[in-house]
Amino acid sequence: MKIKVPLKFLRTLLTTAILFAITFATQSAFALYVSGPSSPVPAAAMKLVGFCEDPKGKLDEDAVNVLVNYVLENKSVKEVDLPKIREATGAYYEFDTRVSFVNFLKYSYNQQIPSALTSPSSIRYSTWNGLPGKSQKMPANWEALFPISKPVIIRGIQRDAITPDLTTGVYYEYELQRTFILFNHKGKKVLITISKQIDRSNVGKKGAIIGSDDDWNYYYSDEPGSLKKGLGWVKAYIYDLFSVGVYVETGASSSVVRSGVFQWIRAGWSGVNFVQSGHIIKGMKRYGRNFKEILESPGLPRADQIVAAYQKFYALPNSDIRLHYTALQQAQRALAIQSGQIKTQLKNENIPDNVSRGQMIEELMLEYLKIVMGKNSLLEKKQVLALINS
Repeated sequence: MKIKVPLKFLRTLLTTAILFAITFATQSAFALYVSGPSSPVPAAAMKLVGFCEDPKGKLDEDAVNVLVNYVLENKSVKEVDLPKIREATGAYYEFDTRVSFVNFLKYSYNQQIPSALTSPSSIRYSTWNGLPGKSQKMPANWEALFPISKPVIIRGIQRDAITPDLTTGVYYEYELQRTFILFNHKGKKVLITISKQIDRSNVGKKGAIIGSDDDWNYYYSDEPGSLKKGLGWVKAYIYDLFSVGVYVETGASSSVVRSGVFQWIRAGWSGVNFVQSGHIIKGMKRYGRNFKEILESPGLPRADQIVAAYQKFYALPNSDIRLHYTALQQAQRALAIQSGQIKTQLKNENIPDNVSRGQMIEELMLEYLKIVMGKNSLLEKKQVLALINS
């Protein structure tokens, strides 16, 4: 028996097949354009990494334009593997955030707004040290720099401590050379941030995500290794990390910031790199999800209100800071034990002597942010609010 297929249906089917083929070919070409060994995009990113490494180097404006134009391109694929460079695995990821460019700067790059408050699932704490000279200090008022007639370049050293890794639960600390470039590109405000790790990280330590990663609760053991079964013996390191972040205002009313991040990581143990591009993309998605949640939240306090809270914390005596930080660590450990992440014999009530005042304040400030954002804090709400309202 023959079945007659309407001509109209055949035309629709053929059109759909052609469109699918074109889309697939376009996406494949896009991925090849970025990930291919001769691609100008990762090459441009590495020129900026070199500029970060060499304080006396000259800024390559062509490389800057290549990256900004690439980030501004409309594309269906927002994540791509990058070619391996310096034995490090690479990946690119981009996302848009509904925030004005000035507010993006106010919240993200303010020495009195801890980094953990805009990237709580990625950064435990971060310390910025500008290089000698007034021009190397992080601006207290970004708005005063506009309009920009020529690029503003800021260099410094930053020490980062990160949250437990999504795959292994291991957490690290390391130092970075950092360079910030603020400029105009065809009428749009742009910030490029460049990072290059200095030496290898400290040995990775046993940590855990307690509950949902979006609750921003983590356990830090201060013991080398991993809590993952079979990996307790691991002495892992981040051997190298370098990245270029491009942040550019976009949208009809310039009320959206597009973030495009090119990142390479070499990490593992026994000198072997175990990082895959998928791991890097997963980590950048983790960062982007929480960054958007915070900066797009109607419940986010004004930047000056967060600065005022930070100043209240900073004015507290060391004894009070240490008392509340001890309570926070005890709550983290109790929750980790309750959730089955650790056994009671791993419990260690003493705070390591090398925990700085700045680190303790930054971690306590995250509890303040949880409260004002309507999340559950590991500290009593009344207690935290009393600290900043005293």
